[in-house]
Amino acid sequence: MKAVGIFYGSTSGTTKAVAEKIQKALGKEAHLHNIKDATNETIEQYENLIFGTSAWGIGDMQDDWERFVDNLEEIDFSGKKLALFGSGDQEEYPESFVDGLGTLFCRLPDKSVVIGAWPKEGYDFYFSLAEKDGEFVGLVVDEHQQPEKTDQRIKKWVDKLKTELL
Repeated sequence: MKAVGIFYGSTSGTTKAVAEKIQKALGKEAHLHNIKDATNETIEQYENLIFGTSAWGIGDMQDDWERFVDNLEEIDFSGKKLALFGSGDQEEYPESFVDGLGTLFCRLPDKSVVIGAWPKEGYDFYFSLAEKDGEFVGLVVDEHQQPEKTDQRIKKWVDKLKTELL
């Protein structure tokens, strides 16, 4: 597998912890980057990418992603594969569950490069911007209500990515 650049934004540390678990599951070819320190050139050096964000408020991405997201328009995503993950709280925000992930997906200039869709079964929410065609646009974790499911979800998702990133 080619190197994977994992870019995350994390305010409280939850999304960073998930990114670190994804990195560990992928192995030595996965390189972790905080989006607040990233540049377009850092992202462009990878063919395989993973972007992760938490949800804030209704539809908002994590603050560092909010500041960086307009840069995505300047990045050439042709020939790349991009997986997404997001964290949220389905009990506290059932009407906007993981909307940060959905907003990040919506802001991508080329959605055709996105891989790693994730089933919505096993979650209890009313609405999510991250739901497209009956599934989530990427891995969804809820460390507030379902922390016991996170490790298994990451393992299954990373196994899926390993086949999609070939």
